[in-house]
Amino acid sequence: MYKQIFVNLPIQDMARSKAFFQALGLSFNPRFTNEQGACLEIGENFYAMLLVEPFFQGFTQKPIGDAQKTTEVILALSVDSRAEVDDVINKAVAAGATTPNAPQDHGFTFQHGFADLDGHQWEVLWMDEAAAPAQM
Repeated sequence: MYKQIFVNLPIQDMARSKAFFQALGLSFNPRFTNEQGACLEIGENFYAMLLVEPFFQGFTQKPIGDAQKTTEVILALSVDSRAEVDDVINKAVAAGATTPNAPQDHGFTFQHGFADLDGHQWEVLWMDEAAAPAQM
């Protein structure tokens, strides 16, 4: 099976994007980071490649979507507690993110999301799997 995931995201400004994600407590792998792309380390074997738009365009013949206007993907990150969901959202907002949706509390799961500086939508969630319904 697969060993890692690299999600590639187009960005407009490398310095601005790096500062944003560092404000969330995340880091970049310097071996795979330069002025065109940065390897954001999200978790064990989970990475986002932040690629400035002209460089990103080199990987596709399709036009790059405007994440400020459309949503193609929502990146969901799980954390260990409800409090950690709030902590991540508060850090993101302090660093310039917006929160397009209200938090959702379903008892066994709690989630809230933010849009980063380029409009990419991130969902942060906590779930008590033992309390989840048998089938959703």
